[in-house]
Amino acid sequence: MAFLGALPARFRRERVLIVGCGDVGLRSARALGARAQAVVAPGASDAKAAASQGAPGRVRLLALTSTPARQAELRQAGITPLAGNLDDPASLRRLAGLATRVLHLAPPPGTGLDDPRSLALARALARRSLPRALARRSLPRALVYGSTSGVYGDCQGEWVSETRPVNPATPRARRRVAAEAVLRWWGRASGVPVSVLRIPGIYACDREGGTPRERLLRGTPVLRREDDVHTNHIHADDLARACVRALWRQPAQRVFNVSDDSELLMGDYYEQAAALYGLPVPGRVARAEAQQHLSPMTLSFMGESRRLRNGRIKRELGLRLRYPDVMQGLRAG
Repeated sequence: MAFLGALPARFRRERVLIVGCGDVGLRSARALGARAQAVVAPGASDAKAAASQGAPGRVRLLALTSTPARQAELRQAGITPLAGNLDDPASLRRLAGLATRVLHLAPPPGTGLDDPRSLALARALARRSLPRALARRSLPRALVYGSTSGVYGDCQGEWVSETRPVNPATPRARRRVAAEAVLRWWGRASGVPVSVLRIPGIYACDREGGTPRERLLRGTPVLRREDDVHTNHIHADDLARACVRALWRQPAQRVFNVSDDSELLMGDYYEQAAALYGLPVPGRVARAEAQQHLSPMTLSFMGESRRLRNGRIKRELGLRLRYPDVMQGLRAG
């Protein structure tokens, strides 16, 4: 152990734990793997260039899963599966001292106004009753949490920066506010840098339900222009890259709006998508009529309007969006 601690930092193997390793988690794992390969690839100039972008060196990828059937899929992706369930704190005991960095993408439970899952994870990572052989292992060097831009509530179309107070309007958003508060408190108390990514609508053509095509095929109407709301988007690959950069930039107790540069009303977004796919343009209805025909979930998205400022991910994370415009991302296939 002493020998490993004496090694230069570039030779130590980072251990990244992904909690909630779904689509974005797998994309983040691929991004981490690609960056690690770039650092250790032959050629000093290549390694130096990759390191200057904040790329990690040797990385071991771990993922918490409560589904035995997923273990083979994770292994195939180069990820070591760890059996555990955020709803069963006793199953998380082995996480203490295991990871050097944590990417937390698991959602809160579907009911209530708190997030006991994030609390259970924080307690597991900081557990002090470790076996003596593990006593030297430290807390993670960074934790990144994937939250939602829904924590801002309805901003009536105003531009929203990360300094705006949260104003959640739905139980789903309140649970996310609770998760953010727990993790940021834990970060301050433990000294672990915690970054919160506030994420809008995630899309990608190779993501299940990741394009507007299915909604257009259903003929779901949109709001008339005078009732319409602004909508925000981020391509799943750009989100994964933001996750990786936040893990290594370690901006302590920092919040980031992870959104692209698009500035669209929801109706205009679906009209442009219809033109792209060669599908009929959706009908427009008044808000009162929409309440009679649309699901509560769909209506909740139509009840909030905001435009996210994304300058912080560019300035502080150094993120250059591959898909700065949502239509560009959809056209890329």
